Amino acid sequence: MTSEPRLDQTTTPHLDFTGTTPYEDYVRADVLSHLQEPLSDDPGEMVFLVTTQVMELWFTVIVHEWETAARALRGDDLPVAMAALKRSTYELESLNASWKPLAHLTPAQFNAFRSALGDASGFQSATYRRLEFLLGEKSPALLVPYRGTPRIHAELEKALHAPSLYDEVLRYLSRRGHAIPAAVRDRDVSQRYAGDPAVEDVWQRVYAGDQNSEECRLGEALTEVAELVWRWRNDHLVATRRAMGAKVGTGGSAGVAWLEKRATKHVFPELWTARSRV
Repeated sequence: MTSEPRLDQTTTPHLDFTGTTPYEDYVRADVLSHLQEPLSDDPGEMVFLVTTQVMELWFTVIVHEWETAARALRGDDLPVAMAALKRSTYELESLNASWKPLAHLTPAQFNAFRSALGDASGFQSATYRRLEFLLGEKSPALLVPYRGTPRIHAELEKALHAPSLYDEVLRYLSRRGHAIPAAVRDRDVSQRYAGDPAVEDVWQRVYAGDQNSEECRLGEALTEVAELVWRWRNDHLVATRRAMGAKVGTGGSAGVAWLEKRATKHVFPELWTARSRV
């Protein structure tokens, strides 16, 4: 027979605090758990609201990782960039898993609280817009929804005119001696990146060469990110299609039709097209 181990003074957790606990001071759990204010009586709205807020937190950390990676590439610090990209793949997987609570909503279940959303739409998320800007999905017109919030507008305008993650990758490759055209290196980074045949040539040569090269490992890290972004878009499409079919989306968006168009596009395009030539 064994007995339960006795807790002595050295193993007993500290329970007596003056004021809030150190955990609360660090995590702000009480703040997080009181941010939910459902506008309907339907219990499903709480799930939708919390899940959306969780997605916003994942957007925040992924933006942090990609900005870290971009800054490291700008300083030619590939190990730091690679570490940030790798972490972001785990975070993207967790973000994508956030669709699970919403992925099986029937139209009736969604309609039970949909009116509470009013004109709100995920398209209006400022942090998601920063995430898309880091992927090279840019357009000055995308700043329009934020004109009424000067701080957010200023942050997004700064992000719009900053090089994307992929811009920094291509400039890094250029400094490594790869033939990235000047027109690509010096392009207007406030515009959407559309791809370039010469960049495809660079990736083709990278993938046809040493599979253990730094450039090949960087390409694969970026491809993993791009694939998970594509999966995010497809999961969003499927969840929306199940919940509302082809109806107009909240906030007046085209709903499924717009998401279908987005789901056909890959970020970092030459990493995909170059594979056909290796």
